[in-house]
Amino acid sequence: MKRIILSCAGLLLSAISGSAFAGEQSITVNMNTLWIVTASVLVFFMQAGFALLESGSTRAKNSINVMMKNFIDVCLASLVFWTVGYGLMFGQSSTGWFGESNFMMNDASHQDYTVLLFQSMFAATAATIVSGAIAERTKFTAYIICAVVVTAAIYPIYGSWVWNGDGWLAQKGFVDFAGSTVVHSVGGWCALAAAIVIGPRLGRFDRTTGAPREIPGHNLSLVALGGFILWMGWFGFNAGSTLEASENLGTIALNTHLAACAGAVGTVVFAILARQPILLTSCVNGALAGLVGITAGCATMDPQFAVLTGFIGGMLVIPSVHLLLRFKIDDVVGAIPVHGIGGAWGTLAAGMFYQGDLYNIDRMLTQLVGIGAGFAWAFFGSLVLFHLINLAVGMRVDSEHEQRGLDFTEHHEVGYPEFHQLTQSYK
Repeated sequence: MKRIILSCAGLLLSAISGSAFAGEQSITVNMNTLWIVTASVLVFFMQAGFALLESGSTRAKNSINVMMKNFIDVCLASLVFWTVGYGLMFGQSSTGWFGESNFMMNDASHQDYTVLLFQSMFAATAATIVSGAIAERTKFTAYIICAVVVTAAIYPIYGSWVWNGDGWLAQKGFVDFAGSTVVHSVGGWCALAAAIVIGPRLGRFDRTTGAPREIPGHNLSLVALGGFILWMGWFGFNAGSTLEASENLGTIALNTHLAACAGAVGTVVFAILARQPILLTSCVNGALAGLVGITAGCATMDPQFAVLTGFIGGMLVIPSVHLLLRFKIDDVVGAIPVHGIGGAWGTLAAGMFYQGDLYNIDRMLTQLVGIGAGFAWAFFGSLVLFHLINLAVGMRVDSEHEQRGLDFTEHHEVGYPEFHQLTQSYK
């Protein structure tokens, strides 16, 4: 009888402990899911930041067009990424070049759906980077085609090389934790190709001397507000890339914040040393360059190197803008310096300042290979894409439409009706 009682007690204790363990696992899964969904919301809110920054950087007659592009590309990107992009990026890969499964995911676990939600927001970010660079002179239908192809092929295929466990760059040990190159440089190089194909805005460069002319944005307050919103969303962008509610969230968020602060300071310092005006737009872009730069190494750097990464990223913004102008490339919002150049620098910095293994030559060479592969694929691939779109439907609006403003000619709406009515009354 005593043995029976002891056996029953043992079984009861085992059941209780097993139930407690299962309960702890369930709590952990739920907490991880809650964090990823919260981070997804923060990254989604970055679309509002892009919309405000880009709209404020353009003229009033194009404000609705810019808002519309940022609104529609997150819709298209999410649908296209679910249909094709996620499978190419994270499906089983037998070659290391692209995924071959998980297309139109419809019978998966709750965890898989949660990751799909988070990654969809990244795809939207990559697509919308192009929008600001080619603002004020692009056909809306052409931009829609561009956003679809970037989300369906250009972004996810490179992403599979890095973030798919079987990707060839992942196998080499390439470090890009949250996407300095995967998301930002890829978007920046696509923007560079688009700006080259579509050409500068009317009046951007003097016809005789070729000197650049300033075309100021209509509302710099929106630029600052958009910058703040992007900064806030970046905490979800970087810390959410853990895909779990882990103890290093605070370190990642701290590195993210410090790099942004240092990026803004770096731009201001460069302007002072170069004896140039300290512009709000440059300062905002400096902070964003710091954020882009730290995205690759935010989980593997000590804070002092996060500051250095952000500072150098901010220092690169102004000279990069001048370099583009020298080649007659018109980037309305500075997307190419911030995302293309900032992302390339940040990816190299992630290899240089790797925690516990600083300045490892092999890792730095791997980072350079990944940066070069990202540029070659995104720039030349999208250059071909945009040339094809240009041949098929035309990338650029008519000169008359560009002069009147794309709000009216592309959407038959205006962002500032009182101003529009006033200008019409003087004709």
